[in-house]
Parts: sequence; structure tokens; C-alpha cells
Amino acid sequence: MNTKAWSIKLHPMYGGLQLEDHKTGSLTQGLQQASLPPQLLLPLKQHIGVTNKALVRPGDRVLRGQLIADSSSPISSPLHAPTSGWIREIAAHPVPHPSWQSDTCIVIDVDGKDEVLPSHAVDTQNLSVTKFIKLIHDAGIVGLGGASFPTSPKISRGDNLGIETLIINGVECEPYITCDDILMQTYTDEVINGIAWLQRILKPASTLIGIEDNKPEAIKAMKQALSAGNLDNTHVVDIPTIYPSGGEKQLIQILTGKEIPKAKLAFDIGLFCQNVGTCAAISRALDQNQPLISRIVTLSGDGIRQPGNWEVRLGTPISHLIELAGGYLDNQARRHLVMGGPMMGFSLSGDQVPIVKASNNILIMQQQTIPQAPGDHAECIRCSRCADVCPAQLLPQQLYWHARAGAYDKTEEFNLFDCIECGCCSTVCPSEIPLVQYYRTAKSEIRAAQQAKFKSDRARIRFEFREKRLLLRKQQEEERRRLKREALKKKIPQVLNDDSVIDPVQAALARVKAKKQEQPVANPPKNTTNLSAAQQRQIKEADARRRTAHEQRA
Repeated sequence: MNTKAWSIKLHPMYGGLQLEDHKTGSLTQGLQQASLPPQLLLPLKQHIGVTNKALVRPGDRVLRGQLIADSSSPISSPLHAPTSGWIREIAAHPVPHPSWQSDTCIVIDVDGKDEVLPSHAVDTQNLSVTKFIKLIHDAGIVGLGGASFPTSPKISRGDNLGIETLIINGVECEPYITCDDILMQTYTDEVINGIAWLQRILKPASTLIGIEDNKPEAIKAMKQALSAGNLDNTHVVDIPTIYPSGGEKQLIQILTGKEIPKAKLAFDIGLFCQNVGTCAAISRALDQNQPLISRIVTLSGDGIRQPGNWEVRLGTPISHLIELAGGYLDNQARRHLVMGGPMMGFSLSGDQVPIVKASNNILIMQQQTIPQAPGDHAECIRCSRCADVCPAQLLPQQLYWHARAGAYDKTEEFNLFDCIECGCCSTVCPSEIPLVQYYRTAKSEIRAAQQAKFKSDRARIRFEFREKRLLLRKQQEEERRRLKREALKKKIPQVLNDDSVIDPVQAALARVKAKKQEQPVANPPKNTTNLSAAQQRQIKEADARRRTAHEQRA
């Protein structure tokens, strides 16, 4: 690494808030290793994309690192057993989701042995980029900053487009959350190695590691690791502490001054962002052949006895972690659980839901911190405070009025989907209107309408295709019959006395009709001596008609 003095010009971020960070409580002690619970609950879907399908059945024994669920979709992430044990069931259980609904989970009864699946070391010296990306996919790695988008398709897209600047996100701008801070202090080498793998795959011209200036220990650890390593054009940049500087678009704006165009992504303009936790997971996958089966989770808030950071196996019930942290301070805190932070997190249905790949923080508060669903609130006074702090430079009050009125087409005109749901507008609203809840509801309604339209259009297309197929089949059948009639005309033409040609089909039908009329009585008796004169006459007339017809055909 170049050790010469280096500096970068930081660019101001529009809007944002200065918030109390509330981070010291969970940093009073180092990273702790959570013990294994008696049972793990693993939702089949822990990422953005297609839901996995279970590859195991109740009664099967699994080992740590064993693949237990996967999907053939490119936008998906496989799931591995976090420890050894027996599959109890595959059934619906409560999962961490804003809807509080249940979803299909693989339930593992932990046997306490923690036996690992035997594996062979992978020689990564001569692997192609494609095989590197496949190894990252097979390890089940997703974005650990909270979005949970599968990492492999994102890297694949960036590799195809070419990356100028690799940005590593070490910013935890939301209050209470410190899991990335403790990660950079504890697993510094793994983070650096993960960055090196990304540089080898993406080949960026430069790499910037953005860390907020309220994390001095993490900044010091990362700088020391860089000076001891050999990463070229890689620099740690400490940025001002302001919320929400950890958003991808906001961090890009601060570090580079660039803005991502509408309907575009970062790698469309030569930039690639990745979280420090994802970098550590990539290092473990490529250096240690270890899939993503655990993550660091912060337990924080004024409702927990001993806030801190724990490295937790996926599927661990939140109740188990709370016991490790000394339990609740009171019964009120038991009812106020949030996954994420107080600005962008969501309330949980209870402490029996499991830790998943997206679980960066469990917030336990004595009072409600997340606004409830939209309802009756004070009216907007049009003070414009929400517009002043919106980092996406939107007009939150206009979005609110249209969302409240159900005019969802108007919300799209005002760029609803550019909203990052940071909650700045709700925080400064003097009427205490839960603005973000209205925006989330509007987004859900629009997505539902788009999905319904997609299904309707697909059904219409299938119906029209069926009608065309049936019409084509009918036309083909009529054409086949026409050609058959023409072939029959050419094969057996019938010429009358006046040299005119008749339709052979009609002629054939006439012959069949005549033949039926000429047929004698079935099985005429050979001995006619016992028949009456009238019966004998009928037989003779029939024989005469048959001979006449035979002579005419001859």
C-alpha cells in the first residue's frame, strides 16, 4: 500500500439529521460468542429474491455447513445448517417481518456436538472470476448491511460492467447499532481479505473504505491493517457522523460527489458498494471454505440489562439472546422489540422469532419506538421541515397527501420509490405523522397492483395465444381436407356422357348409396321351394338388379 499522505475531498450530503447515537452501551465489552440454543428455526427465505426449497426431510440428521435449502433462481441464496442436529419439522413459524406473519421454517433440534460437514480445501490460486462468484453464491452470502440482496449476482453484474471505484461501507449511521464497529475491531484481517477478493474479482482503479468519525477504534484498526497489508490504492476515509450517511446513494455522494441517475444502480456509473460484514463473509467463504451460518448481532436499548454484541448462529431464537444479555428490565420491554434501529427498523411479534441473515440489531425498549400503522393523527401544517431533511430531495408532504388519498399514480409522479424510508421526515414532523408508514403502505399497494396487472396480462396473453393456436389448428385441418379433396380429384376423375367432370367425392358417395340400395336381403335361403311366390319374385328381382349393377360397373 502507498504510505504517502493521502486525502480526499468530501462532498456534502443533502438533508439528514444529527442524532444521539446511543452506541456506548453495547461497546462496553468486546464481541461475545453466543451459546447454541436447544432448537434453531431457519426460514427458507432470508434474502431478496426467490424462496428456497428444502433439501432435507423431518428425521434427517444434518451437520454444520450442510446445504439444507436452495433454489435454481439466479436471484437467490442457499441456506446451510448452522450446527449439527436432527430435522424436527418443516412448518410455518413466526419470522421477523413487518407483517408479523408466519413463514416456512426448517426446525433443527440441536444435538450439542456441533459436528462439521467434511470438506476439501479449495485451491483459489488459479480459479476464474466465474468460479469465484459461484463459490460466493454456494456459501449463501447476502448483503449483511440489512438489505439481504444476494451478493453473487451483484458482483457478477459489476464484473460485467467494469468498476472504477470500490466503496466499502463501514458506516453505521443509525442509533444503537454497533455490530459493524465491533466487527472491524475484532475481525479486521477478515474484512481486509474480503476487500482483497473483491479487488481481485472487480479490478477497481481505487477502493475507499468509509467509516464514521464516531468509530475511532474501528478506524485505527482498519488503517493499521491496511498499512501492514499490500492493497494498492485503498484508503480509509472517516466521514462526518450524520444520519443517513450509511445509505448507498448518500455514501456515494459524500465520497465521490456523484449522484446515481433515476432508474440506475451504482455499478451503472462505475461504482460498487459492499458492507464490511459481507467482506468478512466473503473471506470466510474463499479462505476457509465456510458458508454463512452466523453473524454479529447487537442487542441494545433501555429495556435490556446487558447490551452488547454477540456472534450468533442463524436460527437462534431472540429469547435465547436476551437471556444471555441478562433478560428484560421489565415486562414493558418484552412488548417493544424492534429488528434494526429506531429509524428504519420494524416491530417484532415477539421474542420467539429467529435471528436471520438480515438481523443486525435487536432493539429492546421500555416504550414504543416505531410508529404504528397510519391512522388518525394531527393534520399536516405544511411547515416544510420534512422536505428540508429529506436526503433524497423529495417532497414528503406531497407524497403524504397523495398516499393518504389513495392517489398512488400521483405518488409515483412525485418519485415515491426514490424514498429510502430513512424516517427523517417522521422524526422532525411537529404533527407526529408517521409519514414513512404511509409511504410503505403506498409502495405495497402499488406493488400489489403491479403484480395483479402482471398476472392479468399474463392470463390475457395465454388466452390470446390459445385462441390463435386453436384457430391455426382449425385452418390447418381445413387446408388438409382441401388438399385431400384435390388429390382425390386428380386420382379418380369421373367423366359423364357429355364429357363433364363431376366431384369424385360426390361420385364416391353416390356409389356407396347405390351399393346399399342394391344389396340383397341378408343371407337369402338357398332352397326357395318353400317360399311363397311373392318372396321368390323379390329374390329374382334383387338378383337381376345386382347383375345389372355389376355389368354397369364393368
